[in-house]
Amino acid sequence: VMEVRNVESNIITLNAAISTCEKCGEWELALQLLHKMTKTLLELDTISFSAAFSACEKGGEWMRALHLFDVMIQNTVELDTTAVNAAISACEKGGEWEKALRLVGVMVQIRLEL
Repeated sequence: VMEVRNVESNIITLNAAISTCEKCGEWELALQLLHKMTKTLLELDTISFSAAFSACEKGGEWMRALHLFDVMIQNTVELDTTAVNAAISACEKGGEWEKALRLVGVMVQIRLEL
């Protein structure tokens, strides 16, 4: 991951960088940035994971998206409709409809809007 001098990393700049990676199809770099966030004092949030899920979707990395979903839950990051839908989309793109249905079940269980 490139380091930028004299720019302080914070949750907003790193989330923006992950989102930019997603839009450019750079899923690996997006995940590196997410990993960097876990190694700092920054708390991961729903936006961080949503952008990473979308990057995984664009890269055809549904298994990584599911792993990140588990990490999100382990880190007690609040689930929202956008994040879960992004994870579902990654599974759908990978043809993993059963995994996508599992995530829909999670949405129902925690009463997120479908």
